Amino acid sequence: VQLQASGGGSVQAGGSLRLSCAASGRFVRINDMAWYRQGQGNERELVAKIASDQTTNYYANSVLGRFIISRDNANNRWYLQMNNLKPEDTGVYYCYAVFRPALGRDLSNRWGQGTLVTVSS
Repeated sequence: VQLQASGGGSVQAGGSLRLSCAASGRFVRINDMAWYRQGQGNERELVAKIASDQTTNYYANSVLGRFIISRDNANNRWYLQMNNLKPEDTGVYYCYAVFRPALGRDLSNRWGQGTLVTVSS
């Protein structure tokens, strides 16, 4: 399974960006889809997560009310709409997936390559 993230860029504070992640390869089902980020000198942190039934979403407190995670199960894609961006949102954003490779197999996980988001004040 490969994950391809896109949509990063440079914006001014208050602006918006939309990140996308596309999964490809062989798998039965993607369970959780998520976005993490890593700012300079910081550990990688979970930003948002969405379950397969789309009824259970998680957001970090720092992005609650500003970011929205969504998913397109038919096309194995998920998105992160980021609004009212702040300089502290700057970092490399990674998509992440928990998936079942095949029937009867244990769940596995995969990281995307990361996409840089830079927010200037």
